[in-house]
Amino acid sequence: MNDNVFEALQLKRKEEELSVLLSCNETSCEFGLVLSAEEAGELAQCRDDSLRKYQRVELGAGMLDKLIETFCDSQYLHQENYLDTLEELEDIFYEFKNLSGDKLTDGELLNFMKEQFEEVCFGDTEYLEGTCLDRFAEAIRSGYQGYKATDGKHQYDQFSQEQRWDKELYLAVLRDLCWS
Repeated sequence: MNDNVFEALQLKRKEEELSVLLSCNETSCEFGLVLSAEEAGELAQCRDDSLRKYQRVELGAGMLDKLIETFCDSQYLHQENYLDTLEELEDIFYEFKNLSGDKLTDGELLNFMKEQFEEVCFGDTEYLEGTCLDRFAEAIRSGYQGYKATDGKHQYDQFSQEQRWDKELYLAVLRDLCWS
């Protein structure tokens, strides 16, 4: 009897979760991104796999709907890569919740991830994971707390070690070349 109750509760939870994920389509469809019921189920399963992989537990509502709402307006997401990129991002999210010692709120981490995904990584999840988040998590483990005042936004410049492209310099050189 107890097994039947547990299975019924699990089924009810999964149905509710799929409903929440599918309701995200109302927002994401404005950007040409939609998850089918099958894809929403796959995303939820991927989340469960990530939770096991990183030995994490989620109580209550998870973060998948927040992930979708945060990233659905990305210039680097298209229907063809939507599900795969969401799966990569959710796995990266849980990895860095662990690596940061759970010092970041979900919102702070999602804000940081989105900003770097758009402005530094140009949609490259490997660069996001292996460079930006790695450096940020190391700083947090070392005691850095500046992200709290900005909710995780505008933080990476101080950790970046790469020379970045300077738009103003590019335009100045382009003007000089065009007018020469």
